[in-house]
Amino acid sequence: MTALGHVAVITDTGRRRRRNEDAYVCEPPLFAIADGMGGAQAGEVASRLAAAALKESGAETGGEERIYDLIQEANRRVYDRSSTDPSTSGMGTTITVALVEDGNVAFGHVGDSRAYLIRDRRMEQITEDHSLVNELMKSGKLSREEAEAHPQRSVITRALGTDPDVDVDTFTIEAQSGDVFLLCSDGLTDMVGEDEILELVDGNRADIDAALKTLVKAANRHGGEDNITVVAFEIADVVLSHDGQTLEHVLSPESPDEEDTLSEEDAVPAVDTAVIPAEEIQAEVAAEERQDRKVRRRHLRRRIVAWLAVILIVAAVAVILYLRFVR
Repeated sequence: MTALGHVAVITDTGRRRRRNEDAYVCEPPLFAIADGMGGAQAGEVASRLAAAALKESGAETGGEERIYDLIQEANRRVYDRSSTDPSTSGMGTTITVALVEDGNVAFGHVGDSRAYLIRDRRMEQITEDHSLVNELMKSGKLSREEAEAHPQRSVITRALGTDPDVDVDTFTIEAQSGDVFLLCSDGLTDMVGEDEILELVDGNRADIDAALKTLVKAANRHGGEDNITVVAFEIADVVLSHDGQTLEHVLSPESPDEEDTLSEEDAVPAVDTAVIPAEEIQAEVAAEERQDRKVRRRHLRRRIVAWLAVILIVAAVAVILYLRFVR
């Protein structure tokens, strides 16, 4: 049986949002993170409905199949609420779920929240973003550097609760002693680069709680433009005691030893995250390619016309000079 070591979670509103639309599950061996979207308080409703569905259903065994069923149930609850409550119409949420069992960690994933594996002092993103910029990167339209600064980097192509059924990515990783897994919302990854995340976690391996606090501080120091939530769990040879302490650690403006994350001067309303189906993204990419071909053909025609004009001018000058010479 897989033994869990240190487990921790932290969530913060960030510097720019008035409310926290992230939700999480930290109930070993089940872990999850959800980042809600929608107008008014709908994003908050969506993420919390999804998290509640996971907590109520629970999971001890079942691997990818169990995670798939959990996510479909969460999707059903969010979709039903959105379909019957006009105030939450169109809401949705990302979700990334991990289940630890039998020497493995099974994952289910929808949206652009991420899961990372830190092993042997290296960090790897193990989920794929279901986002506009990722689709454009895969098609060669954007470089990674361009994607990081793209104004539509929050546009996702897949979300929980927007349709009766949802396409879920599932996979399993064979765990090793000492592995650290991070589940995080894009409020962290949009603000803090992967190299810095690894450095901060690796530098606080003896205290995962402290590591997560440094991640939140870094995200806020770099702008804190979105809610920040991180769930972390470590694979160990033996189960470590939590000494009765709660797993939840929330930074807030009221905490005297932490940074103030929101003031009246810099607070702005939450910005809704759009969802564009992957088919529309592919159609958009194809349309852009057709437009590029049209532009290239138009430029080619202009160059041909320009060269013909030059040739005609040269020919006319030659004729004039010849006629003058003959006379």
